[in-house]
Amino acid sequence: MKKLAYKINIVGAGISGLIAAQILENHGYHPTIIEASNTVGGRVKSDIVEGYTLDHGFQVLLTSYPAAQKYLNYNDLELQNFLPGATVFKNGKAQTIGDPLRNFSLLFPTLLSSIGTFSDKVKILKLNTLLKKKKITAIFNTEEKTTLQYLKDFGFSTSMIFDFFTPFFSGIFLEPDLETSSRMFEFVYKMFGDGLAVIPKNGMQAIPNQLKNNLKNTKFKLNSPVKEIKDKSILLEDGSILESHITIIATDVSSLISNLKNQETAWKSCDTLYFTSTKREISKPLIGLIADESSLVNNIFYHSSLETSVKTTKELLSVTVVKTHQLEEKELIAKVIENLNTQCGIVDITFLKRYQIKKALPELTNLQYEISSTETKLKSTIFLAGDQLLNGSLNAAMISGERAAMGVIQTLEDGLIVDELTSEYKA
Repeated sequence: MKKLAYKINIVGAGISGLIAAQILENHGYHPTIIEASNTVGGRVKSDIVEGYTLDHGFQVLLTSYPAAQKYLNYNDLELQNFLPGATVFKNGKAQTIGDPLRNFSLLFPTLLSSIGTFSDKVKILKLNTLLKKKKITAIFNTEEKTTLQYLKDFGFSTSMIFDFFTPFFSGIFLEPDLETSSRMFEFVYKMFGDGLAVIPKNGMQAIPNQLKNNLKNTKFKLNSPVKEIKDKSILLEDGSILESHITIIATDVSSLISNLKNQETAWKSCDTLYFTSTKREISKPLIGLIADESSLVNNIFYHSSLETSVKTTKELLSVTVVKTHQLEEKELIAKVIENLNTQCGIVDITFLKRYQIKKALPELTNLQYEISSTETKLKSTIFLAGDQLLNGSLNAAMISGERAAMGVIQTLEDGLIVDELTSEYKA
């Protein structure tokens, strides 16, 4: 059977689905991507609201991600760099700390900061050196413990853990207690140390847009939510049926295949709220951290401290909430505004939009960096992709998409798929 005759469907136009399509194209196949929403990106999306570019949640790209270096053209994305540090708000005072070896302007603020002891700052340098030398494969072979326990075992003081590590990594892991695996902490910390945290000039949506634009022989079926997937057919919510020799599920699989056991993914959620203001309380492109256990707000960032493709007259502020709460939207907005005023001295802000992200990151144990193509096979004609298979990162999404596509290609080249297609839904 000729390659072009195979009906290969990818369910989900997120990062892993787009990468899977690219690999299939590279090997001469013409897949179709089926997507429930009206655009590509999955959890990596941006909107234009009142002239401002708003990402769905505060997200950054780490330039040192190996898979991102492989599949993205950084120059075309016009990446805007964060400084390697943070501004910590504690007891009404703002203090900046960072890596002076990578940006000299952070030397004196870091040395003069009361965040952490001198011993903590020495341990930071020790941790930097350790993880710079440690290979990624070694990180994911290390015995797991919680990030909090890892930091305690490393010898960091309680104040350093509370004032810096907790708000910083809670914003990354989307959980307030640093219960995330130490493997993920080491991996993310290494990636921060080996490269830069960046946002494309056009927002995070520019990443999936670039991946989509690279595809020349892939068809897109947008606004097409899937109801059920069987061995050789896909039932859409509108009742239509698509025949499929082989399907890659690049989204949450649990609701799409009947009688599926032990495949349901638990998810972390968060709230991201955007505001406009007339001035910035953090002048440089630094993340703001709230070192107060009573605060609902975890971290903040002025997106207008980076260059964007849209010109606006006011500052754009994003606020991330990772703590569980039962507040209605008006109550949440009021509480956030109160926190910003009390903790950061931020006043005169106007609410713009809230993103309540119920499936922000997969909640995982036994985190892995790699997966073989055979491990992505659920059935002979169904393969899985997505960061939930590995470690919950954009890098993992890319790797899993690549591996799923290679599994499909191997299956087809081995002649394990028969030519005939008969939909199970037909009478």
